[in-house]
Amino acid sequence: MDVYNAVKDITDPGVPAYMKSLVNGADAEKAYKGFLEFKDVVEKNQVTAVGAPATVPTGDTIGVAAKALSDASYPFLKEVDWLSDVYLKPLPDTTAPKVVKAIDKMIVMGSQMDGNLLKAAAEAHHKAIGSVDAKGVTSAADYEAVNAAIGRIVASVPKATVMDVYNSMAAVVDGTVPNNMFSKVNPLDAVAAAKGFYTFKDVVEASQR
Repeated sequence: MDVYNAVKDITDPGVPAYMKSLVNGADAEKAYKGFLEFKDVVEKNQVTAVGAPATVPTGDTIGVAAKALSDASYPFLKEVDWLSDVYLKPLPDTTAPKVVKAIDKMIVMGSQMDGNLLKAAAEAHHKAIGSVDAKGVTSAADYEAVNAAIGRIVASVPKATVMDVYNSMAAVVDGTVPNNMFSKVNPLDAVAAAKGFYTFKDVVEASQR
């Protein structure tokens, strides 16, 4: 219900009616009725308590590298205009089917990740969102924890799967996008952040299964 209410709060109430107007109304009603029946079955089988928190590795090479990356890139992070509407705009010169195919590669990658590390990453992101300030920036400590968590889940997946995601996204992101984003920040800080990321990438790759 937390998810339901959060999405409801950011969805214009006119959206459902608009989407229904784009299809056969009778078919939409039939599908919705089926969904509500399905929802009732799911609710009857729902657990009543959450599972235990994930265990988080400490002192590993990825954690050490994540601190170095975070220290090098946090100044850059604070310069980015996270409140810009650019993140809400569609990618140029692409289509929904192309993006969905790229997302499919991410789903495959997620399915191969270590379950405990994936849960730890979700928990790290949840904590980081809680410390986001008025400019959209999380705390330095939470930023470091997120970087470490991402590095660990990526390392838990075969390199070929990771590259499938990289290549699929490269195919849908126009070359003008990185240049446009680069133009909005201090180039020296951006380069320092990129250098830190590439070093971190090498450590993750060396730990990859």
